[in-house]
Amino acid sequence: MDLFDSADDGRTAHSARPLADRMRPETLDEFFGQEQIVGKGRLLRRAIQADKLTPMIFFGPPGTGKTTLAHIIAKSTAAYFEQLNAVTSGVNDLRQVIAAAEERLKFDQQKTILFIDEIHRFNKGQQDALLPSVEKGTIILIGATTESPMFEINPALLSRARLFRFESLTDADILAILKRAIADKARGYGEYTIHADDEALEHLARVASGDSRTALHALELAVLTTDPDPDGAIHITRAVAEDSIQEKVLQYDKKGDNHYDTVSAFIKSMRGSDPNATLYWLAKMIAAGEDPKFIARRIFIHAAEDVGLADPNALLVANAAVTAVTFIGLPEARIPLAEAALYVATAPKSNAVIVGIDQALETVRQERTGDVPLHLRDAHYKGAAKLGHGKGYLYPHDFEGGYVPQDYLPEALRNKHFYQPSPRGYERTVQKRLDYFKARDHQGK
Repeated sequence: MDLFDSADDGRTAHSARPLADRMRPETLDEFFGQEQIVGKGRLLRRAIQADKLTPMIFFGPPGTGKTTLAHIIAKSTAAYFEQLNAVTSGVNDLRQVIAAAEERLKFDQQKTILFIDEIHRFNKGQQDALLPSVEKGTIILIGATTESPMFEINPALLSRARLFRFESLTDADILAILKRAIADKARGYGEYTIHADDEALEHLARVASGDSRTALHALELAVLTTDPDPDGAIHITRAVAEDSIQEKVLQYDKKGDNHYDTVSAFIKSMRGSDPNATLYWLAKMIAAGEDPKFIARRIFIHAAEDVGLADPNALLVANAAVTAVTFIGLPEARIPLAEAALYVATAPKSNAVIVGIDQALETVRQERTGDVPLHLRDAHYKGAAKLGHGKGYLYPHDFEGGYVPQDYLPEALRNKHFYQPSPRGYERTVQKRLDYFKARDHQGK
């Protein structure tokens, strides 16, 4: 059979739906990935097979099988199955579904499963409208979201649902899905002669980054746009695969979970002194269109927070990156951003500064008797000297080494220590200097 024959060979009907939709698994045995959820003997698999479902929320990246699993449940359950998409549905739609579910349960003793895709798009009021029916068991809710349910789903609704995290599919999973699509005669391209090079399929799997839908769309494009050879065979080479999926869609929403997860990975990689991971997460943010000023701010904060005085130059380099981003912008700004991120990542680490200031702030909040000692008070304004302000103050430059022992804290906090240098980087020098001051204090006593 020639894939490019006229419509009367059935090709039109066969390809009316996208390949990714046609190849959607219909049973648990066809379902790839998520072994931690629906593997043999797992709780959710047992619940589906026994038709003993409870409210649940599926969350994870796109293309990992959330909607597909809901459809499998629809085919496996004796309950009535309803589906809504939160993008296009509102409270009136919910009320109609709930009213019908109540009638069904009352007269037919049939439960209703309500699958809500993109459930995070429902506002608080819309989510609250679900609560009574979920609590009474009128509906068994299955929600799907690409966002963190902890932030996007009402706590009251979360407390009544079981959470199932979907992970990105592995390259091996994607490869298996692609090969099945090529071989499947009923839903895929099994009726046609298709030769796909291993490196071509491996490229599609790798660039799809765990999203089966992206991989299948690319395969479909490759098949439909490649002319068959004289024997009617379609040859999908690495070059064809690259053309079909030239640039992967990064799983990155600047207001969503992947944004925060990527930023978190970037910061933790700098803190963990891994320059390679630092550059990778930086590159992902840049490629996804993240605001370079936001990236520069994170580097700046990290330089102060996690490098601190172990290498004071880190803050200067980070500040230079902030200036460069403002002055030149992307794409050139990628270079000073990378330089600053690498400097911070490879610098010695110390959080002594943040520990010190936070302890000092806590002390200020708790202590209400921290008056400024008289010898430290300003003696310049009118009448201050007569009140004893500044009396007894020792000017350090008048003494050897530019230091003289004297008290600088309120009397109640006289022996309080906030800053403790780490034994790393420049703070080793700081500690030596503080040890010198301490020795002078003992001599003075």
